[in-house]
Amino acid sequence: MTPLPTGMRMLIITYNLKGASTGYTAFYEALKNQGSWWHYLPSTWLIVSGSTPEQVANALKTHLQEGDHLFVGTLQSGYNGWLPKDAWDWLQARGLNP
Repeated sequence: MTPLPTGMRMLIITYNLKGASTGYTAFYEALKNQGSWWHYLPSTWLIVSGSTPEQVANALKTHLQEGDHLFVGTLQSGYNGWLPKDAWDWLQARGLNP
């Protein structure tokens, strides 16, 4: 297990998009540009980034439509759930423990 590099954090980003899925191409590209990412659940991304949750939210909000919701937070050790093994491996390889 390798800890996150100094100044980097694991962010969890989740959203509820109200518009047609074809209208969010720029939103998804902006998500991918935030750092190293993992995306298994339909509206949840995990991103390793040097940015703060506020900086990422600000970068994404210009791509949202009226009525959309967005949450960006810092993920730390102490998580649990039901995901495939490669999801847990991805987290643990970046220094987070259940």
